[in-house]
Amino acid sequence: MDSNRSTISSLFLAFLIAAIVVAGASYFLPSANISSRLNAQTTSKPLPKVQWDAAAPGRVEPNGGEIRIGAATPGRIVEVTVQPNDRVTAGDLLIRLSDEEALSRVHAARAEAAVRKRERDAAEGNPPELVRARRQADDAIAEAEYALSQARMEFDAAFLAHRRDASSANLTQLNDRRQAVRNAETRLEDQRAALRKAESAQNIPLPTRAEAGFTVARAELSQAVTALERTRVRAPRDGTILNVAARAGEIATPSPEQVLLLLGDVSALKVRAEVEERDAAKVRVGQLVVVKSDAYPGREFPGKVASLAPSLGPGKLGQRGPRRPNDVDVLEVVVDMEGQPPLLPGMRVDVFFKPVETVEGAVRRTN
Repeated sequence: MDSNRSTISSLFLAFLIAAIVVAGASYFLPSANISSRLNAQTTSKPLPKVQWDAAAPGRVEPNGGEIRIGAATPGRIVEVTVQPNDRVTAGDLLIRLSDEEALSRVHAARAEAAVRKRERDAAEGNPPELVRARRQADDAIAEAEYALSQARMEFDAAFLAHRRDASSANLTQLNDRRQAVRNAETRLEDQRAALRKAESAQNIPLPTRAEAGFTVARAELSQAVTALERTRVRAPRDGTILNVAARAGEIATPSPEQVLLLLGDVSALKVRAEVEERDAAKVRVGQLVVVKSDAYPGREFPGKVASLAPSLGPGKLGQRGPRRPNDVDVLEVVVDMEGQPPLLPGMRVDVFFKPVETVEGAVRRTN
């Protein structure tokens, strides 16, 4: 019994030692079969090809950028004539400020100019030809400036009437008044050119005291008309109203911080992206891009690089943090979007720049 028990113990100990040796060998010296399987797995699954040369955050903006419109003079907002998504034309009335004081100054300046003109005409009944030409130019400018002011007021009345009732009759009247304003502006420019020509003539006598008095009165009338026009906030260009922050009754001030309206041309969209300095050399004009937005998961919107900034600058889109230290500058890139994507101005997007080889190959195939 003792011999059998010792034999079993010896066999168990030998088996245990063998198992330990085999486990250690397999751990430190992998077999050829395991190596071959690993190699086979590595060779059968190559690394995926990089699809993008660079990626950058971006922001959608209308064609030509957003136009921030404010007041040119302080005043109380009397009327806001537009709403978001309204289409406007250059010169349309967007906001009207209180204008009682400005109108009074225009009437007073016009009366003073009329008196000074009568005094000038009575001072010398038959002036020389050169003096007469200068006087006629002065008179024509004064009349053209006042005619332009009147044409604008009539246009504003027609514009408000069309906003209240978009009938065909009101639309026709609005177009007529718009054309009248353009004609008045052209006439004023022509009269100013005529005055410059008259003043540039040689041997023209110096103005008399009466002529100088009328010139001063005409200048005051021009300033009064300009002050009246500043109580009107007009569209600087054609576009769509993106946002309206003005409210009737508020006080508007000519400050960059007080933006009354946002205007933009949404007929075409652009993306302003910020490429990090390390990827600046990978981006060029004409390069194809893909724009992605969290608002449209799984969708890609194509575009093309339109312009590059001439120098690097601080980023405006990405927030500072451990991965974006304060001294990291970016290259501003403007991308033209293709077609009419459903993106909205102000959206944050991601811009992926396709490899340059792909772009060059596409160009070669096109040619």
